[in-house]
Amino acid sequence: MNSDHPPTSLPAPRAPRWWLAGLILLIGAVVVVVFQLDAERAFQARNLRSAGAVLATLAALLLWLLLFSRLPWRRRFRILGGVLGLVVLAAMVFRFQGFSGDLVPQFTWRWNRPNKPLTQVPGLPASAVVAPVQQETPRSFPQFLGPTRDAMLPELRLATNWVSRPPVLLWRQPVGGAWSGFAVQGDWAITQEQVGEDECVTAFHSVTGERRWQRRDVARYQNPLAGEGPRATPTIVGDRVVTFGATGWLNCLELTTGKLVWQHQVKDEFSAGLPEWGFTSAPLVGDGRVVVSVGGRKDRSLVAYALGDGTFLWGGGKASPGYSAAVFARFAGEEQVVIFNDEHVSSHSPTNGAVLWTYPWKKNHPHVAVPIRLENDRLLISSGYGTGSGLIQVQRTNDTWKAHELWKTTRFRSKFSNPVARDGFAYGLDDGMLACLDLATGELAWKEGRYGHGQVLLVGGRLLVTAEDGRVLLFEISPKQATLLTLFQPLQGKCWNPPALAGDLLFVRNETEAACYRIPLE
Repeated sequence: MNSDHPPTSLPAPRAPRWWLAGLILLIGAVVVVVFQLDAERAFQARNLRSAGAVLATLAALLLWLLLFSRLPWRRRFRILGGVLGLVVLAAMVFRFQGFSGDLVPQFTWRWNRPNKPLTQVPGLPASAVVAPVQQETPRSFPQFLGPTRDAMLPELRLATNWVSRPPVLLWRQPVGGAWSGFAVQGDWAITQEQVGEDECVTAFHSVTGERRWQRRDVARYQNPLAGEGPRATPTIVGDRVVTFGATGWLNCLELTTGKLVWQHQVKDEFSAGLPEWGFTSAPLVGDGRVVVSVGGRKDRSLVAYALGDGTFLWGGGKASPGYSAAVFARFAGEEQVVIFNDEHVSSHSPTNGAVLWTYPWKKNHPHVAVPIRLENDRLLISSGYGTGSGLIQVQRTNDTWKAHELWKTTRFRSKFSNPVARDGFAYGLDDGMLACLDLATGELAWKEGRYGHGQVLLVGGRLLVTAEDGRVLLFEISPKQATLLTLFQPLQGKCWNPPALAGDLLFVRNETEAACYRIPLE
């Protein structure tokens, strides 16, 4: 044995770089926390940025594992296989259900019965009951946001303890996908739904829930983020029902039979593009005219038809459609039609559709909330996605109209919900949180409680909130605070649909079921 050459030995393996994985996790966690605490951004933007940070962190960990960890290759592949196995197991255990209003993905156990799309018309409701009549109240909620299209029912007073006097379920029915609400007149309650490949207008008996008739059109809107079915709420006028479907079908039907009086496919008629989230403009009916936001070409942004026979009357404006509904508003003593479209708020003459004035608003996000007409010729505008609210003054000089800004704020961001105004303050859901806005200054008076992207009604001076999670809550409100009086939960799951309160009957629905409750009155 030659002692001049000692035996060689393999170099000691280098220690794994666990510290690098920990650093990646720490940086990712800090970035997510910073994004979530950014109060100046909408919750949707915070969640999207946080999701991007999580994905970037996972990608960095994968690179660390395969290229920089210094782990034995066999161990690296075992870890990678284990992670992939967990992903497969999660896919087997959980089912994706869509997104919340804040763009948070929603999952449920796979063994829970899924909400299947409605493919046929159900029969009579098994859960229909006859509740005792506490007093006779007129049942009228004939259009989106109520009789005056402002979400205000000043004459109605609800009882404030739903424990001692709970709401009584009158009926519950499965319905097809839609974000439409109910229009109610007497014994008739009308909504829209998707049934298989048909877009439907369905009439229920308001008290028993019996399906009385159904009008079908072969049409289907679906979006992975927003679900399927119609978006607009019907409008009842006299013995007619006017509906607007997500793909552009404008129907006028007989109230008692559902028989078609007239019909237009406005997307094709005016060479309009299909909006990303579908057509949503609840038909505005007045003085024998039916007005809807179309976004068509050649001065056909807003259009009007004759209620009687569907004759085209006028069109005006060049803007693409938003997701709001037109309203009548009087400025300087003159009746006008106001619409919040994709580019601005615009006002039109109700006689010929001519644009009287416009006020620009930030683009590249949905404009949904109906502008609120205030005293002294003012108008409150609000939208979500971090944009906020603004107050404008409408003025007339001879035959010239103009609108100028009084103030603007990034607060009070109405994404889906339509706020209400009372005594110099606005109340509503600011990016999902209940809030009060001082209309004189644009400052928030208070903000509390997260109820998601639901809807509100001002009922006898109190605020009725239908939360995104299906709860119904009643608040006493003032410029100082909101006091929760009572609540109950008529629905489960995501509820973006606007409610209808017709007398003492509350109609609620979501994308899978509808229900009617008799609400106790004071």
